[in-house]
Amino acid sequence: MLVTLSGRDRPGITRDLFTACSAQAVAVTDVDQIVMRDRLTIAASVDGALADLERLRPAIEQMAHRSSMDCTISMEEKAAPSTRNLGVPHFQVTVMSARLVPEAIAKITDVIADNGGNIDRIRRIAKYPVTAVAFEGRGAEPDFIRRPLAELASSLSVDVAVQERHLHTRGQYLVVLDVDSTVIQDEVIDLLAAQSGRHDEVAAVTAQAMAGEIDFTESLHQRVALLEGLPESVLDTVRQQIRLTPGARTFCRTLNRLGYRIAFVSGGFGQVISPLANELGVVEIRANTLEVDGGYLTGRVVGDIVDRPGKRKVLEELAVRFGIPRHRTIAIGDGANDVDMLEAAGLGIAFNAKPVARAVADTSVSAPYLDSVLFLMGITRDEIERADSLDGITAPETTSTGDWPT
Repeated sequence: MLVTLSGRDRPGITRDLFTACSAQAVAVTDVDQIVMRDRLTIAASVDGALADLERLRPAIEQMAHRSSMDCTISMEEKAAPSTRNLGVPHFQVTVMSARLVPEAIAKITDVIADNGGNIDRIRRIAKYPVTAVAFEGRGAEPDFIRRPLAELASSLSVDVAVQERHLHTRGQYLVVLDVDSTVIQDEVIDLLAAQSGRHDEVAAVTAQAMAGEIDFTESLHQRVALLEGLPESVLDTVRQQIRLTPGARTFCRTLNRLGYRIAFVSGGFGQVISPLANELGVVEIRANTLEVDGGYLTGRVVGDIVDRPGKRKVLEELAVRFGIPRHRTIAIGDGANDVDMLEAAGLGIAFNAKPVARAVADTSVSAPYLDSVLFLMGITRDEIERADSLDGITAPETTSTGDWPT
């Protein structure tokens, strides 16, 4: 017997339903329940002898009437045990948008259906700073639907992420982030250049490097050379000027609570990034080092250059050191020098990125909130808020940035 109740939510509905069922010799074989905007829907499948099920029907109908709930009851043949789903691919498609319109859902689910996918569950993960909805199902191969959904997302002005759902995707993650224009809103070298009066020259080279038009290492040397003669004190000035990306504190705080490993891997400069990383609870930092002599910048960098292949190397080395499988690594970046690590990660996320980064990433995020990436990882806004509340961190629900104070 399949029983479905729906109506205004209140405490005790689930108890009353199963209290009514307990009067007969039946077993519960399946149950699901959802509450949306104070409307409850609960479905339960019970199995037993036909006589017991027939006696159960009026008891449930009376219970529903007393509770002012709509009730549907159907009798079905008992299905034989099946293993048909064991080898079927399982997927999760997460859709995010500042304004999620019906057309987007219709077209996205059309792609899923056309590729043999059946949606088992839909749940809202967040209502701000973006609306995020997850479609969980089986039958569609994630690799087959990822590209057509990415192309569709661009035309619909939504962000779409496709992931596999299986046991091996659970556990600790390694999350590697670019810093400039990802964790922070600025390019540090441009801020330094502004102190020397050569901002336009440096910014032009930066734009070419991020778009992949010139080699990153070459561009780094060109730009740093223009900083020669600046006093070391400008590093303190720039530290005060950098602006966190909205949601960056929430993002790092939440991952630290979960015990995830976080690393900042930057083509920028450790002298500026390290204090920020300490503030955000990030202990793994890889960045370039500006040479200083006699209290002045020499226009050179010292040590190994953190460039495009260097970022990938850091991701791979940290995954090995922490014993984290590649499929549980996440890379987040925006420019051409992030391409290799985006390709190497189990989930590469292009965050408000240049076309060259979006082209190789598994998914793109266009919302200007770093904490929206948490929704792609299956972490809900409600879970974030509850954890923050327990730690005494509060913010009005109408916050527009998604970034709460610490």
